[in-house]
Amino acid sequence: MEYVGEIVVPVSPTAQYFNSSILSISILGVLECEVPITVVDAQALSLLKDVFLPINHRFSSIMVEDKKGRKRWKRVEVLLEDHIKIPIFPGGLSPESYDEYFDDYMSKLSLESFPQNKPLWEVHIIKYPTSKAAGCVIFKLHHALGDGYSLMGALLSCLQRADNPSLPLTFPSRQRSSSKSNINGEKRSVFSYVPQIFSSIVNTISDVSWSFLKSSLLADDQTPIRSGNEGVEFLPTLIASMTFSLDQIKFIKTNLGVTINDVIAGIVFYGARLYMHEIAQDSTMDDSTSTALVLLNTRMTGAYKSVEEMTKVEAEMPWGNRFTFLHIPIPKLTQVSSPVDFVLYSQKLIERKRRSLAVFFTGRLLEIMKKLRGPEEVSRYIHSTLRNASMTISNIIGPVEKLALANHPIKGIYYMVVGSPQGLDVSVVSYMGELRVSFGVKKGHVDPNKLKSCMENAFELILEAANKKSTKDKLN
Repeated sequence: MEYVGEIVVPVSPTAQYFNSSILSISILGVLECEVPITVVDAQALSLLKDVFLPINHRFSSIMVEDKKGRKRWKRVEVLLEDHIKIPIFPGGLSPESYDEYFDDYMSKLSLESFPQNKPLWEVHIIKYPTSKAAGCVIFKLHHALGDGYSLMGALLSCLQRADNPSLPLTFPSRQRSSSKSNINGEKRSVFSYVPQIFSSIVNTISDVSWSFLKSSLLADDQTPIRSGNEGVEFLPTLIASMTFSLDQIKFIKTNLGVTINDVIAGIVFYGARLYMHEIAQDSTMDDSTSTALVLLNTRMTGAYKSVEEMTKVEAEMPWGNRFTFLHIPIPKLTQVSSPVDFVLYSQKLIERKRRSLAVFFTGRLLEIMKKLRGPEEVSRYIHSTLRNASMTISNIIGPVEKLALANHPIKGIYYMVVGSPQGLDVSVVSYMGELRVSFGVKKGHVDPNKLKSCMENAFELILEAANKKSTKDKLN
């Protein structure tokens, strides 16, 4: 049993990098309620105390330094009232008017830092109706507590199926297409793997070198999605989101022979290029050098853990920040001949980078840097990595069934990473047969409404091209 004041476990290196004087990154998780929020304070306190806090010791701990200067998690008494925020807006306004108040509140929330003398999380309850929901619950969680996988698992542990709370949640299949190689079941010679091994070595050397250069020396061009200015992380974040049909995404996936993640990346890349072209009003941006950081989950597990599993000692390993990022060049408009080329390009490059050992060597590089120069220097390196790229894309799988929070049905969920030194952060989550794509942009640098329009246009053009390809294949 853990007690208040007890030094529990060392703070992981990644948690230190994300909570330093150089970087402070958080995640905003938004639950859009279908009915007005009537949760009383006692219900909220009970849910947090009995369900949320027991999930992981980090939710009731703060970072401290021991006598040797090493950071550790220390258990503290959690005053839940200090972590629940219920803002007051003017009464009697229309949902459309409350949209503006909600957006302003989210922007201010993106700038606020967590006090280091309290656990690094908050819950904000918005009881006013907007055009998208009857009310919203916002979980603000510091990235030092865990990555999207861990925090989504924690969030889902506080929710239940709206149709039958006793039944478990189910998630879309993550099964990849079976390999076409060795289709006849023939045994491959050992020598047949030599070209593959050699290719992996070459790709690893190339990827590690390029990743290091992009993180330290080679910054992307200044474009309408990347200003290149210092200190953009201190600007308020504006968040816009859009919804795609998961069936239509799967249609594109099937017809192009790719994964859902490839389709998402292709849509985002194409939409970003359309936005740059439209803002520039000429072709000067079509050839610009722009890079996306695509986040990759490094866990072997494919399913979220329940509360019981998360509180077991042996389940500690899946928790935390267990991801890496891939540097993916955004295709130039001069390099493609069709909208689907953005998807096919994404599939080819992401798959190649996943198969190289660059992820492993990049992790080792950060470990060596930490030992030689300390965690602050690694934070500075990660800050440079983010600042030199044009955008970050992260993706989380959500449940198929409708959720409920304290008997309040949830009609929509989305999240956003805030505090990043980038002008554009893209997050994607699936829920109830839909794909919610959200954009976090720095105020005054990117027009969220115009960007949203370009992303919708990109999706329609890619869907149309995939449909034409399907029709052509059937005729042949």
